[in-house]
Amino acid sequence: MAEDRIENVTNIENINASEAPVSKNIKQGGDNEPHWYVVHTYSGYENKVKTDIEKTIENRKLQDQMFEVMVPVQDVTEMKNGTKRVVSRKIFPGYVLVHMIKNDVTWYVVRNTRGVTGFVGPGSEPVPLSDEEMRKLGVKSDDIEIDVEIGDSIKVIAGAWADTIGVIKSINATKQTVTIDIDIFGRSTDVEIGLGDIEKL
Repeated sequence: MAEDRIENVTNIENINASEAPVSKNIKQGGDNEPHWYVVHTYSGYENKVKTDIEKTIENRKLQDQMFEVMVPVQDVTEMKNGTKRVVSRKIFPGYVLVHMIKNDVTWYVVRNTRGVTGFVGPGSEPVPLSDEEMRKLGVKSDDIEIDVEIGDSIKVIAGAWADTIGVIKSINATKQTVTIDIDIFGRSTDVEIGLGDIEKL
């Protein structure tokens, strides 16, 4: 049940708050390492905030500083008119997770996205989630090691593209993904696949 999972996860408003230093200048700082941060949004704006941040990342070419934006969801089976159906529900309504390197630019991008009310942390200071906290949220942070290089042929072994063969065009070590070229309806299309879902041929 979604409610049970929420109760088992650390109170998201208090994550690391007791250990975090309070900075007078919110925008300054950063350790040049990517971390997951929690962003508070207006209710119902979670997916729009996610989309807008992703568009800004693409438009401003910030892929080397901002890596992933996520709205934590959980599949729940519900009954409606005697029919079972699986729907995705937000685990934490009003929150978005952002995987990024904290600096002036990334702070500004997130904080000035429409629908964002601020970062979760003391005095709105962005406080990174720990690996344990990310695991509780269902996000695995353990690095996957696989011996592949650009140009290698791989087979997708899980997910929507299972059994697809492709050639690696790029590797993103931070996001733990590779981009492969797939023929879709006669057109060459780039698809991003997680390292855990591929094997080298």
